[in-house]
Amino acid sequence: MKQKKNPRFRFSGSIDMEIIRRQVKRHRRSVLGQWTIRIVVAAMIVTGTYLVIENQTYTSVAIADSHKKDTEDSNQYIAFSDGVIRYSRDGVVFLNKKNKEKWIQPCQIQNPIVDVNEDVFAIADVGGNTIMIFQKSGLKGEIETTLPIEKISVSNQGIVSAILKNESTPQIISYDAVGNILVEHQVNLNSTGYPISLDMSADGENLMVSYLSTKNGTLKSMVAFYNFGKEGQEKTDNLIYTEDFDQTVVPDVFYMDASTSVAVGDKSFVIYEGTKSVKKKTEVKLNQEIRSEFHSDRYIGFILTNKDKSGYEVQLYDKTGKQIINREITGEYSHVKIAGDEIIMFDGTKGCIISDTGIQRFKGDWGIEAQEVIPAAGIHRYLIAGEDELRLVYLTN
Repeated sequence: MKQKKNPRFRFSGSIDMEIIRRQVKRHRRSVLGQWTIRIVVAAMIVTGTYLVIENQTYTSVAIADSHKKDTEDSNQYIAFSDGVIRYSRDGVVFLNKKNKEKWIQPCQIQNPIVDVNEDVFAIADVGGNTIMIFQKSGLKGEIETTLPIEKISVSNQGIVSAILKNESTPQIISYDAVGNILVEHQVNLNSTGYPISLDMSADGENLMVSYLSTKNGTLKSMVAFYNFGKEGQEKTDNLIYTEDFDQTVVPDVFYMDASTSVAVGDKSFVIYEGTKSVKKKTEVKLNQEIRSEFHSDRYIGFILTNKDKSGYEVQLYDKTGKQIINREITGEYSHVKIAGDEIIMFDGTKGCIISDTGIQRFKGDWGIEAQEVIPAAGIHRYLIAGEDELRLVYLTN
């Protein structure tokens, strides 16, 4: 069929292709500019919303979920892996975050203490002779000591070092997870003092111990490092480094990571580095009374008595000794911990949460007697362990 021509559709003159190209470019730039503005506005809205959420202080909580289970009132709780440990004199239970029992291990422990590592935790009977090592799947091993237990520390492989009580000659013994003695150290009270704190590195290769002694009525502390690898085997008693502290008590020592360790005194804290050989990295003086100390693999923190007025101060330091925050708080809390980027404080139903930027995220009432508080998935959501209940809550006003 023959095509019809539209007599009104005609070109008037020649086509200027350069003009068309410029018009196309202007159109593209206009469209791109509009999308850029939309993206920037959306990003500003998201950022603004995030900053409002992060910088807001909440005063109450709302229950998102609750799981009750009748238990005895002597239970204690502590976070481990992706769940919660519930322990008492009669046994150890690993719970998921819905308060469901993943496994139960009966035992008879009169005065339980717990030490938790990333993949392993240990429970010991203070004054007794039993140490039990657990992993996520259940019991890993059991140790029976010949002397009463005072303190323990467990590595991520399940190696346990314990301070064993003996009035004249206390011992520090390291065991594997099934109870075989790996290293035995007889403490000489005259030369070192009495061991009051210890911590193992995650790989079980190094042990840090704080000793306390009195000479001529003066307190003296010594921090000692032991290496159980090749370097330590070449040294007497595996001892690779010591430092003395005159007129000072060093009640806590710990490893932050594989090569960073810390000794906390009553007037300062010292950061060390090294494993095969150890050296002092820095010392930070604290001019206030320490009420409590807490730490993670990133931070060292303190609750200090405010020296100028009533109340307390929270100070947080990184592993180089640099102060991250210093802010005032009111109220007293029997439990203080750091989890991720948050300092979590609680005492009964009272709670307070401060971020590692110094923002007070929460100060109020949990609505339950809290025995443990654990950050949960989501923004400002927490798992609260009570005597017979696990609650998932979120912060609100």
